[in-house]
Amino acid sequence: MTVVGAQCQSNPTPKQNSPVARNARQAFDHHAKYKEVSITHRRFKHKDIVPLLEKLKQNPLFQVQVVGKSVEDRDLYLVKAGTGKTKIMLWSQMHGDESTATMALFDIFNFLQASDDLNPLRQEILKNNTLYFIPMLNPDGAERFTRRNALDIDLNRDALRLQSPEAVLLKSLRDSLKPDFGFNLHDQSRLYTVGTTPQTATISFLAPAYDYAQSVNQVRERAMRTIAGLNEGIQQFLPGQVAKYSDDHEPRAFGDNIQKWGTSLILIESGGYRGDPEKQYIRQVNFAAILAAMQMIGDQGYKKYEVKDYFKIPQNERYLYDFVLRNVRYQQDGRSTLLDLGINRNEASANTPQGFYHRSSIDEIGDMRVFHGYEELNAEGLTLVPGKVSETTLDNIADLTAAKAKDLLAAGYTTVRVRNLPLNANPVDLPLNVLSVAGRVNHALGLARAANFLLKDKAGKVRYAVVNGFLYDLSKPKPELFHGLVL
Repeated sequence: MTVVGAQCQSNPTPKQNSPVARNARQAFDHHAKYKEVSITHRRFKHKDIVPLLEKLKQNPLFQVQVVGKSVEDRDLYLVKAGTGKTKIMLWSQMHGDESTATMALFDIFNFLQASDDLNPLRQEILKNNTLYFIPMLNPDGAERFTRRNALDIDLNRDALRLQSPEAVLLKSLRDSLKPDFGFNLHDQSRLYTVGTTPQTATISFLAPAYDYAQSVNQVRERAMRTIAGLNEGIQQFLPGQVAKYSDDHEPRAFGDNIQKWGTSLILIESGGYRGDPEKQYIRQVNFAAILAAMQMIGDQGYKKYEVKDYFKIPQNERYLYDFVLRNVRYQQDGRSTLLDLGINRNEASANTPQGFYHRSSIDEIGDMRVFHGYEELNAEGLTLVPGKVSETTLDNIADLTAAKAKDLLAAGYTTVRVRNLPLNANPVDLPLNVLSVAGRVNHALGLARAANFLLKDKAGKVRYAVVNGFLYDLSKPKPELFHGLVL
């Protein structure tokens, strides 16, 4: 039995000496100096960035103005910097739960107003470009950390009907500013891979198609060339972990339409990266990539890249799970079946200090040899047994100590009843699932069900426990990230 992570494939050595790679490396290596210290996690809100934007008004380098209101009357800001002839418009978080690039934009604001060894890069960017930033286009969605706005409309499907004030604003700014380049900054699922490989698609690019034929005119070609350069620039930070979104045309999307309206549009999607749940490393890569792109656009360095190199970038696919259990035996109705399981640990928003907890789901059962996991266990020789509810009722959650929980797991129990169960119990603090005295639960194995089971060896000893989708090797200390649910 072995626990492994998704294995990495080799990737060609990036061109470290190209201008885009050098500029990206400079920015990446110095990022800590500019990182906005007040933003440390993904689930920040509009009220957290307003003081930062208001403070920018004190610096003559920036022009900061409120240019609109969200559905729920939150201010939408436009930040302008630079005096160059090439106009670049960047917007982030049009989906409220996609905040990585917003963090990077505030780091970029700090970079632009600094004075240090990177002055040549900074001054070139500001001299050659005029930059327009719209950080957090969907503040109402950010308030709830949800994709859609307060009307439950996906802003990125409202480019034509324009029923959301945020969409109306984005369209009007595109039409009035007429930027040469646009950056549509998003997050994507952590479960996307680079093609069918085990590699996470940590950054994915797209030059959206403006028609179903996926035609390439001069406007889209500029975006493609820029993306080819960016791929070269960031491979040094993410070898083999850069992908391309599908070129399929979406007629309602802003990216596709802004490309059609004459602005070279570059979509950047931030996916997953092992050991970076709050996306701070990916934030750093965004910072480096965007600054390198600004320099490349300003001196038209993108012209040296070929459209064919854009199409060489592997496409985004979905071959990843949070946890893949392989080669486990399951006994049911007298039948022994060899199974693989694909388990995902999804975030559920909650009024907790973390802002969320995890809720697991078994999303695949069967032969999973073509899929990969952030975490994997080869359970050959082990048998899966559904977890049980303990016959003993505890008086309080405090009675469920770490030692008590481990003993219960070793005895085959993944859930325990608690007599005095508080209404505000934080699932993140629970070492097992808890249930009220009158509660009922069934942990039978099934698709779309929660993952709560034990893995026993041939002698009947529990070797591993899975509670709420989290794996616990009972011969070792409890993992740092491991919690049950209030059922």
